[in-house]
Amino acid sequence: MLVRARAAVARATRAAIDEGTLREVGRDQAVTIPADSLHEPSFHTIFSSGQRQVVLSGNREFSAGDRLSRPSSRGGGGDGGSGSGKGGGDGEDGFRFVLTRDEFLDLFFEDLELPDLVKNQIVATETTSPTRAGVSVDGSPSQIDMARSLRQSMARRIGLRRPTSPEVLLLQTEIAALEETGDAAQRLPILQAELALALRRLARVPWIDPMDLRYRRYTQTPKPSARAVMFCLMDVSGSMSEAMKDIAKRFFLLLHVFLERRYKRVELVFIRHTETAEEVDEQTFFTDPRTGGTVVSTALVELNRIQRARYPKDSWNIYAAQASDGDNSGSDTQKAVAMLENDILPVVQHFAYIEVAASLAQIRGESDLWRGYDPLAHRQPRLAMRRVSEAREIFPVFRELFGRATTTA
Repeated sequence: MLVRARAAVARATRAAIDEGTLREVGRDQAVTIPADSLHEPSFHTIFSSGQRQVVLSGNREFSAGDRLSRPSSRGGGGDGGSGSGKGGGDGEDGFRFVLTRDEFLDLFFEDLELPDLVKNQIVATETTSPTRAGVSVDGSPSQIDMARSLRQSMARRIGLRRPTSPEVLLLQTEIAALEETGDAAQRLPILQAELALALRRLARVPWIDPMDLRYRRYTQTPKPSARAVMFCLMDVSGSMSEAMKDIAKRFFLLLHVFLERRYKRVELVFIRHTETAEEVDEQTFFTDPRTGGTVVSTALVELNRIQRARYPKDSWNIYAAQASDGDNSGSDTQKAVAMLENDILPVVQHFAYIEVAASLAQIRGESDLWRGYDPLAHRQPRLAMRRVSEAREIFPVFRELFGRATTTA
């Protein structure tokens, strides 16, 4: 029952995103699932057909053998589970769930992940390492803090006025001397009483007590197992219509929400380009208008520059996603392909290329950039390519690019 309900809510969650806008993903969402999706399968009698020869207890109107006319199939008294209203409406009322933002995103992204993250231990979980966190009154004998334990013992012995060994030895020496000489008969009993009291205190107040022991305490501190950076490259040249830019923006919005929700240690770098490329902030990347020619290699040069300056390969896991209509300067395509193969793919773990088209007819052809990237994608498994022409195709393509890989034994 719970498994079936969760699956129904997950389907409704993805349908809600398909029907809404991506900016609504950051808010609480309400989803509705059909009531029949939660029904348990069971065998039951259909009372609108067949023959029955039973009279219920308490009946005063009918007797065994009475012949009753069968009710019309269109009449009332159908199954009470229907939620029909006026006019004999069909179907049952659905169940409405209001999901928090975290619950909504958990359901939508539960089967997605960055490719090859497991290989470098960049997962949603974190490793921990022991860190000193003061002292404790209990712990393992191997973690005893001797200095603090001795200071605690000394403070306790001073507070309880425990005599020291030299004090006891002095009393014993003085008593022995008086006993030998026989002098000071009145002082001898006093010294003997003081010695007896000191010996009793020595017996009652130990030199070190279990309550004096102090242990070094450690706490497990979360430590990220690795770091990741995601480069987002988008073509904003004049050949990209507003509808095509909207499709690209939807892909990056979804990618942004996915990374922000799924992984805690992932940084995002936004690069837009025409005939020149520049790093911009998120707001500028998604909203600021710009137009011009197209030179794709400039974006790859900017990616390479930023990566070398801020994200060294030995300490960062690098991912990139590029969205373009595929148009490029004829002399630049080979340069872009060469740079992608020689400079970008060797340092990234995954490079996703999304080519957007204004119509389905346009997507059937091969663009300059597609013809350049396609042979490279066959040689380099790190490069993944997909085409989209409508906004509703973004989600299936996204799931193909970032679906959790299945392993076989």
